[in-house]
Amino acid sequence: MSAREEALVILLNPDPATKADAARRLYARLGGDAAQVAAAGDAALPDVPGLSADDCVPPLRLSAAQQAAMPGRPERPHLVPAKQVPSRSPFTLEGRAALLHAICHIEFNAINLALDACWRFAGMPVAFYLDWLRVASEEALHFSLLRDHLRTLGHDYGDFDAHDGLWSMCEKTSDDILARMALVPRTLEARGLDATPLIQDKLTRAGDLEAVRILDIILRDEVGHVAIGNRWFHRLCLERGLDAVSLYPELVRRYEAPRLRPPFNEAARKAAGFTDDELAFLLGVD
Repeated sequence: MSAREEALVILLNPDPATKADAARRLYARLGGDAAQVAAAGDAALPDVPGLSADDCVPPLRLSAAQQAAMPGRPERPHLVPAKQVPSRSPFTLEGRAALLHAICHIEFNAINLALDACWRFAGMPVAFYLDWLRVASEEALHFSLLRDHLRTLGHDYGDFDAHDGLWSMCEKTSDDILARMALVPRTLEARGLDATPLIQDKLTRAGDLEAVRILDIILRDEVGHVAIGNRWFHRLCLERGLDAVSLYPELVRRYEAPRLRPPFNEAARKAAGFTDDELAFLLGVD
């Protein structure tokens, strides 16, 4: 199998632990460490073992059974509308577990999102697929760290209800790579850059310093993930002769993406490649 076909197989696997382990092993086997991929930028990397330019061209077709199993996930957590997921205080053990479970669910979905980007969109440079396999690997690490910590609180992944907002946007943008890059990594996932420091403050006051440490790792890596989304969004806009700043609000309207509200982590967003004009749009500055 090509690396993209392997990504699809992993995406369809319903067991969280197996999925996370396989995502990490796939990226490790391809020899792509974070420094190598970051240094490569937009350049193709034809010498990567197991991933060549030939693997990037053909679209992959799903069988009916695969379509029905997309994405692979366990029977629990039970998925409900976002408004039905209760907010709980992190200053109780149960509430802290529920908060960490919600983040754990986001990270599990993020593995699926990265794998989906890898298998679904044909004809991109090798660097694109390495980027998203890297993201899948790092999201798998985040999920595993959070799940392990959640177990020390007497809970496990699946114990609380969750919502499916991230995957819903993945489905909406399944036919347009430009919309996918605009609305998943640099919109929904970028929201984590804004929310994480606020959550860390609450967890610090609640005395859960291990959770704060894990979120430090996640925030560091998520800056890189959002930067990947920004890089490919801007590259695709350039190739199509489109203005990235004016196109973005159009895509938000077309795909009914959430309009983000302050506060924004401007330093993290700048580190992830958001331009001054893009930040001005988010802040409502003319």
